[in-house]
Amino acid sequence: MQSSTVLISGASIGGPALAYWLAEYGFEVTVVERAPAFRPGGQAIDVRGPALEVAERMGVLDELRSLATDMRGMSMVDATGKELYRSTEGTISGGEFATPDVEILRDDLCQVLFRAAADRVEYLFDDSIVALAQDAQGVHVTFENADPRTFDLVVGADGLHSNTRRLAFGPESEYITHLGTYLSVFTAPNYLELDRWQVWHQGGTAGGAIMTARGNAEIRVFAGFEAPEPVDYDYRDTEAQKKLVHDRLSDVGWEFPRALQYMWDAPDFHFDSMSQIHLDQWWRGRVVLVGDAGYCGSPMSGQGTSMAMVGAYVLAGELKAAHGDHRIAYPAYQDALRGYVAENQQLALTNKARIAAETGAAQGEAIADIEVQDFGQVVNGLVLKDY
Repeated sequence: MQSSTVLISGASIGGPALAYWLAEYGFEVTVVERAPAFRPGGQAIDVRGPALEVAERMGVLDELRSLATDMRGMSMVDATGKELYRSTEGTISGGEFATPDVEILRDDLCQVLFRAAADRVEYLFDDSIVALAQDAQGVHVTFENADPRTFDLVVGADGLHSNTRRLAFGPESEYITHLGTYLSVFTAPNYLELDRWQVWHQGGTAGGAIMTARGNAEIRVFAGFEAPEPVDYDYRDTEAQKKLVHDRLSDVGWEFPRALQYMWDAPDFHFDSMSQIHLDQWWRGRVVLVGDAGYCGSPMSGQGTSMAMVGAYVLAGELKAAHGDHRIAYPAYQDALRGYVAENQQLALTNKARIAAETGAAQGEAIADIEVQDFGQVVNGLVLKDY
């Protein structure tokens, strides 16, 4: 094996999944994560199609199913709380119930993936990469806190605002495409006493949902707004982000004014743009990207989690097949996934139009004609290789 040591930046979904498979194949793996521990909170995310098979091959699928959100259905309401329609066949967040898909809270999935290989992987929390330098011997990494080290390969699995991508590929502005929507997520008490249910409200260009979590013990509040032009904000200034959300949603109606009161003290508040990442090539030398860092589809696609898990599996598998030679493995990884990623990124645009039509119909507007992709065909559009 030509390469044996791998540094992964990011301990959310793609990072721990990749760490598992690389450890399985005999690589020496280190994961660095900026946060001091696993980040709490986050939205409900979906594991679908080949990602279910990845989870099964990891031996964690049954655990994922035991942690599923287990929704009974959803409602759409107007500004006064009057129910406009309801469904017990599926939800906007998780899709139809009559599928094998698993809807799970982001933080639960992260913990499951971490535990799958925690005893075989080195984790460096509360640290980050500040510089990368490549040569024939490897990638020389300077950390914010740890001593400098050299690795054979470096993987950026650090999300939409990837620090690794910035260091190795250049400014984020060269690769990001804004989709005109911003979303915040935070946890609050289940003061509405919902029972495995989610409620949606859209008031003009702002709105979102409230859904139960943790056996109805709490709720996750999803509050978002549309903005045709990118909003200027510091993605690390949480208090400024909260003010931005408050200003945009405090007069939307229904329960948002009350729910936003819980936002100020929420320890797991998260806010970001609905954006995509597009690169012609997912690697530079010995550095490669996986998941949102390389090909973010945005939460609108409903496929970011699955793309990260599948991407991790394929990247590790191609490195194994190439005996660690990144010059062979990286192009093979991109070739295997390029079509799958493109179709799933397109889903974001389709889903945005579909949700706009559904909410518009609920308010008595005409449903627009949408050129709908075959969701099941896209989700299951990749057959996993055996490595």
